[in-house]
Amino acid sequence: MSRLTRSVLQQYWGYPSFRPFQEDIVDSVVAGRDTLALLPTGGGKSICFQVPAMAMEGICVVITPLIALMKDQVTHLLVKRIPAAVIYSGMHPDQVELTYNQAVFGRLKFLYVSPERLLTDRFLEAIKRMKVNLLAVDESHCISQWGYDFRPPYLKIAEIRPYIPNTPVLALTATATAKVVDDIQFRLGFKQKNVFQSSFERKNVTYNVYHEPDKFGVLFRKLKAMQEGSAIVYVRNRKKTQVIAEWLQSMDISATFYHAGLDATTRDKRQYLWMKGGVKVMVATNAFGMGIDKPDVRLVIHLDLPDSIEAYFQEAGRAGRDLKPSEAFLLVADTDIKQLQDNLKQSFPEMERIKRIYNALGNYLKLPVGSGKGECYPFDINDFVRTYGFGIMEVYSTLKLFEKEGLMTLSDSFDEPSRVWIKAPREDLYRFQVAFPQFDTFVKYMLRNLPGVLSDFVKFSEETASQKTGLTVEQVVAQLKKMESYNFLSYDPRKDKPQLQLTTELLDTRYFALSKENYQDRKNDAMERVKAVIDFVSNDQECRSIQLLRYFNEKSGKACGKCDVCKNHGTHQLDASGFEQIKRQLLSILRENPISIQAVAEACPGCDEEDVMEAVRWMVDNGVLKINGEFLSRP
Repeated sequence: MSRLTRSVLQQYWGYPSFRPFQEDIVDSVVAGRDTLALLPTGGGKSICFQVPAMAMEGICVVITPLIALMKDQVTHLLVKRIPAAVIYSGMHPDQVELTYNQAVFGRLKFLYVSPERLLTDRFLEAIKRMKVNLLAVDESHCISQWGYDFRPPYLKIAEIRPYIPNTPVLALTATATAKVVDDIQFRLGFKQKNVFQSSFERKNVTYNVYHEPDKFGVLFRKLKAMQEGSAIVYVRNRKKTQVIAEWLQSMDISATFYHAGLDATTRDKRQYLWMKGGVKVMVATNAFGMGIDKPDVRLVIHLDLPDSIEAYFQEAGRAGRDLKPSEAFLLVADTDIKQLQDNLKQSFPEMERIKRIYNALGNYLKLPVGSGKGECYPFDINDFVRTYGFGIMEVYSTLKLFEKEGLMTLSDSFDEPSRVWIKAPREDLYRFQVAFPQFDTFVKYMLRNLPGVLSDFVKFSEETASQKTGLTVEQVVAQLKKMESYNFLSYDPRKDKPQLQLTTELLDTRYFALSKENYQDRKNDAMERVKAVIDFVSNDQECRSIQLLRYFNEKSGKACGKCDVCKNHGTHQLDASGFEQIKRQLLSILRENPISIQAVAEACPGCDEEDVMEAVRWMVDNGVLKINGEFLSRP
């Protein structure tokens, strides 16, 4: 089977070989074993389920909470001519039904779903009829009550396993402590423990903590000194992203800003501009970064303290994907620790305040008690805050508590174009046009200009239809809605706001309460994580890398030699004879074939890994070797 999976990897992804650990994980999955894979940010997690799913008969069901990431992965699969689809909150019911039918009748290789979908009657009915070859659970730390982003809907995953008893589970995550690793396997019903974990160590990334009141001065100097590549600057406040980006622009540093409050089109444009090198610096909240795979990020700078080591490690880990020297700086002022502790308090408002927010949500959505279950509503958090006078952080934190309690889910804002599907049978088209001549022009327009509209939902632009038919946009929409009322077609209008979905009926606040495990226990866990962050920034006696690795239960006896702590104890340097030995070995090996960058250290047995990477970087920078994608070769 290894030969087959390598062939699939080459055919669809163009890679001649796997990265370290990827092939072991793929082999484990193909052998039918439940598998937990811990791979760092940028470690190629998607390959670990996409390749084996392509090598086996049937469909892979992928569970992930991130709509934007689901849609992005489906788009990439479709570009490779791999049939894939996604089901998420806010889709038209007819579109959901079509997608389920495609999965049941074997027309898809991948079906992406959010965890909230798992125990709906329609999903359970569909999965019983699917030939599922793999159940892939991304962001699997969300299933653990000890994880930093626990999400109760993930607990439902184990409940669908009896419907697919012979299907293996592949759980994937970038960060997990030993406690979380055990909990993931227990809650997913692993038949036996089976963990593949690559090292969390990133030898080319230097972690630094600067206790510095003049953060803007440090920020300016670091960005100005950056000779190549790009940078990310993380802050916790949306307004600060704009203020800092505009200040950097005034200092002749190319920058833009990003946060979840921007509309989806603006976010996409700015992300694209940064990805393509149109701007060098992205100033952002933690809404930016998930699924980002930009190789040349040289700097990641945190101006505010993150609320967990896991979040910091993921965000800082976006630096140096190309294995070139990169740096992460965490800038700490005297008031920051108190601010972090205050943020923790705001993340868990008093229960009476939580009840007021819940009651206001019902009023805002115009829902009576006992209604709303399963329904989706566009939700503008800024408008809600202005309408009822709450603080945006307490509302956002309260919504997250409601999610954990299983009361509702809130998707990120995304830009979803309108879609239309003519569901009337072909033989009824002519009869409809004769019976309703007022729609004849518009029906002909759709049939001529929307390929596939008779078999599936297709993207539709009201503005283009208006130009082509001579109708106003309002008339286009009115005709679509009228034809939908005749059951001739299904029309799913454009969405550009976050979608709030109630997973239970609206409750009477007189009987409303949050469970201990989702309020007090979560608060205690958050306090422990905040303490770990404070300990990290306060410890100036131990290598930053060693501190981070220890948090994830990984032992490293060797200091990095480059962080702010290590600089007080000398730095690591590769001597000339060691360099020549590594150079000779690599040039000899690369005479035959390119090798994966990740496998370079293994290709030089007896040499220190850090020495190998230092030699590789020098040879690439000086034209002795070259990097092509993820592979190293001779020029």
